Amino acid sequence: MEYPGQGEQSHQPRGRSSSLLMGSVLVGLGVLVGLVIASDLEWLPFGHAVRELERPAPVSRISKPPAPVSMPGGRGRDFVQVAKSVKPSVVNIFSTRSGKTSREFHGAPSDDPFFRRFFGDEFLKRFEAPQERRKERGLGSGVIVDARGVIITNNHVVKGADVVKVFLADKTEYEAELIGVDSKTDLAVLKVEANDLPTIPWADSDHLEVGEYVLAVGNPFGLNQTVTMGIVSAVGRARMGIAEYEDFIQTDAAINPGNSGGALVNARGELVGINTAIFSRSGGNMGIGFAVPSNMARAILDQLVTTGKVVRGWLGVSIQDLSPELALQFAVPDPKGVLVSDVLQDSPAERAGLARGDVIMEFDGKVVEDATQLRNVVAVTEVGRAVEVKVIRNRQTKTLKVKVGEQPTTIAQAQLEESGRRTRVAGVLADIEVSSLDGDLAEQYGLVKGERGVMVVEVKAGSIADEAGLRAGDLILEVNRAPVPTLDHYHRLASRIRSDQTVLLLIQRRGRASFLTLKP
Repeated sequence: MEYPGQGEQSHQPRGRSSSLLMGSVLVGLGVLVGLVIASDLEWLPFGHAVRELERPAPVSRISKPPAPVSMPGGRGRDFVQVAKSVKPSVVNIFSTRSGKTSREFHGAPSDDPFFRRFFGDEFLKRFEAPQERRKERGLGSGVIVDARGVIITNNHVVKGADVVKVFLADKTEYEAELIGVDSKTDLAVLKVEANDLPTIPWADSDHLEVGEYVLAVGNPFGLNQTVTMGIVSAVGRARMGIAEYEDFIQTDAAINPGNSGGALVNARGELVGINTAIFSRSGGNMGIGFAVPSNMARAILDQLVTTGKVVRGWLGVSIQDLSPELALQFAVPDPKGVLVSDVLQDSPAERAGLARGDVIMEFDGKVVEDATQLRNVVAVTEVGRAVEVKVIRNRQTKTLKVKVGEQPTTIAQAQLEESGRRTRVAGVLADIEVSSLDGDLAEQYGLVKGERGVMVVEVKAGSIADEAGLRAGDLILEVNRAPVPTLDHYHRLASRIRSDQTVLLLIQRRGRASFLTLKP
């Protein structure tokens, strides 16, 4: 390794002392450093001039803090005011669950008869580790919705908990009583013995619009009273696989583990949702969070507080979304509304005159957008209430009056019978192999004895039927609106179908009927 000046040393007289050389180098360096410090210079790469350092301009003092940014639509209320008003109503929930009992044995197994005979139970017990009950602890959030100590949160926050404790914003601690849970919406209601607690006013979530500012308040990772801001990214999110009844508000306000059960509030400080879940590949916030809308949460809350259970409305119909192809088949001008694919016997829908093939356009004065929305609206409708249902049937609009019933725990299915053989047909159904329904097929696909229809036993991969969603095990009930109770009926109808003709099938899968369109 070469040091600066080492290459010139061979040209100096040998009599010179190395210490003198080193001393001169050090003196030179000291002078140079002194010049840099004294003249406030900055060293640049070799070949560049030395320039004076640029000093930052002095920062002027601010006499008063800047005015807070106002939320659009906040009616003069800013972020700070909204946060101050809602934070005291959001609580930290700490739940404890008993884990499984663990038992270890170091040495011979205690249940071995050989060792028991020669060593005895008392000796073997010395080698057994004592039983320990592991405790599982969970953190979450909750919202005080009644000054008398009623708190709403998520079911998964308190599910299976032996002890639930609630910590208020002022660090007051309470042990909570579980009033009730609803696993189908992932909501739960707690009660603490307290009065005059701060609450958040309810908002009508039906009026929430995409683009509105919202605040998420909760305790992510145990960090109490955390407030994040975002907008409403979407409403009516469903089929997420989070709960059975889904009508989520999607937001990009940061939601993380521990936020579950916390508040989603609008620009006026009103409760629009209960934070429930996030979409994440990392376990943390990715800007996609979901909240149960306040209208759904309030309906569940009222029932749990009043009766301790949730009763849902029921029509007794199988429904499906109306695709453009189905809209064309049923002569509906726009693919809006919900198609009735089946009506159960002795159900509220049958008594009201609803029929298979009806397209429901309105329910109780509300426009029906899709099957999930209708299902949610019916579920929160009071049992026994008569509502108007507007349908399109055979190109005509009809208004029927339906008395909403109570959703049963199990729904009986019709039972019919058949026997048979297999066949193939030409045209658009050429890639489907079907068979009469015999006892073996019924048992193979889990059907009830006595079902009637034509069983699909094979669908060619990549075919029109496959792309439309037809599967082996589906029971074909109708072809182009005509019943096919036997294989002969199916063969007669299928043989008349042209190669360029669209086919409408009514199928039954896992006890539920639905329409499929096979479009060439």
